[in-house]
Amino acid sequence: MVKKNIVAMILAGGQGSRLGLLTRNMAKPAVPFGGKYRIIDFALSNCSNSGIDTVGILTQYKPQMLNSHIGIGAPWDLDRVHGGAAMLPPYMSEAGGDWYKGTANAVYQNLNYLESCNPEYVLILSGDHIYKMDYRKMLERHIDADADATIAVIDVPIEEASRFGIMSTDENDVITAFEEKPKEPKGTLASMGIYIFTYSKLKKYLIDDAADSESVNDFGKNIIPSMIANGETLVAYRFSGYWKDVGTIQSYWEAHMDLLNPDNEISLFSNDWKIYTDTAAIPSQYIGPDAHIENSIVTEGCVIHGELVDSVVFPGVYIGKNTRIERSIIMENTAVEDNVIISKSILLENVHVRSHNAIGNGTDIAVIDTGLTVESQARMG
Repeated sequence: MVKKNIVAMILAGGQGSRLGLLTRNMAKPAVPFGGKYRIIDFALSNCSNSGIDTVGILTQYKPQMLNSHIGIGAPWDLDRVHGGAAMLPPYMSEAGGDWYKGTANAVYQNLNYLESCNPEYVLILSGDHIYKMDYRKMLERHIDADADATIAVIDVPIEEASRFGIMSTDENDVITAFEEKPKEPKGTLASMGIYIFTYSKLKKYLIDDAADSESVNDFGKNIIPSMIANGETLVAYRFSGYWKDVGTIQSYWEAHMDLLNPDNEISLFSNDWKIYTDTAAIPSQYIGPDAHIENSIVTEGCVIHGELVDSVVFPGVYIGKNTRIERSIIMENTAVEDNVIISKSILLENVHVRSHNAIGNGTDIAVIDTGLTVESQARMG
């Protein structure tokens, strides 16, 4: 048995009925998002970027699309001999079997999987949230506080607080009270549905909860309140970045609108925390408000602020403001800054064109070599 420091369990079996037609044929975490991704890609990519190499995905409602999308986990570096991605649907055993009854029951039914990993800590995630988070920082908080459980929290407007589990904490952010979706919330510190448990404690509470015939087997309604009532140490991990539960048509639309804000922390065009999917790790196109595209082919991962006419643009290209490109071929990962004119040219991979340049004379074909930086005021023909 290979002992794992931390194992992630992603709750990905939800129907997502509030998303209407979007979840008619698939579970909510499998719903497409951002042009080329699926919602679950954010949790999986966060795990990959956080160095978590063992992930159980708990499926239930219409799992075919999710199973096909995740496969063996290769896009997230989870195709591992020891660990990796494991699809965990409900199953029958000698003692019988049943559908997952709640979030806690879903993990309880997979205690054998966790036992095989022998983890020190377990990270519980929802597969239907849009955010970027380094779970290593949350684990550091958990260890430093010598906590039994750590809950990621975010401040929400008071008028929205009744949609979440709301916590009260002391001056050290130790959780003193927790109420799931209160009608009259007493605070705005909301659970994000992201938990880290010390595994030995989690196992005990899951077993006890399964034996309670009156429990609805839910982390927010049963496990967390029981731990607080029994005097366990639960701490809050405050998160200040972008996070959105896309459980409704409105929030799903809003999250897409948020992608169009270049100052938003959820930008898909950042290379320091990539979101991976079952195709190449390149985001969808972004066409700026002043861009103009005419009779051109623009592929994945491009950011276009300027003008394209009769041109072919390969993946990952950046074209700045007040830049005009005509009758040209711009190859992969090339960056063209503001105030540039490119005419009848071929720019090979990874070219960087500084601002205030003119490339090509419109008659002959100018070819700019791979990896070349074209300095300001240069002119090539």
